[in-house]
Formats: sequence, structure tokens, C-alpha cells
Amino acid sequence: VSSNNADKYDLVANVRGGGSTGQAGAICLGVARALLRIDPTLRGPLGKEGLLTRDARMKERKKYGQAAARKRFQFSKR
Repeated sequence: VSSNNADKYDLVANVRGGGSTGQAGAICLGVARALLRIDPTLRGPLGKEGLLTRDARMKERKKYGQAAARKRFQFSKR
């Protein structure tokens, strides 16, 4: 974290769902938001590092007439 609070706090986090990278991102966002509640002056440094922004990428839905979100069914010429 870009602030000098590493030795001030102990952290225990329970995360369910998603993969390891998504869970790590969720913990990172939660810690950043908690630090922001404790010290609002950290908004600038945490924001510059991109730690206050939720990753908005989601799984694209499957469309009808296709095998998956973007994969088409196999095409046969003859």
C-alpha cells in the first residue's frame, strides 16, 4: 500500500467466491476503503494507485444461437 500504515494494523480477511486474482483484488479494495475511513487524507495517494476503483469487468453472458458468449456453433459448408 502506498501509505505508511503497514506496521499499524493487523489484517484478517475471509473471502468467498471468484478466483484467486479476483479475491486478491477484493481484499485490496477493502483494505483501501478501510484506510480511507480511518484517514480521509489518503484519498489522493490511494486514488493515484488505482486502489479505490472496483474492477468492473464481468463475465459476458451466453447468447442464444451461439455455443458461448462469443463462440459460434460449428459451421458446415456442405
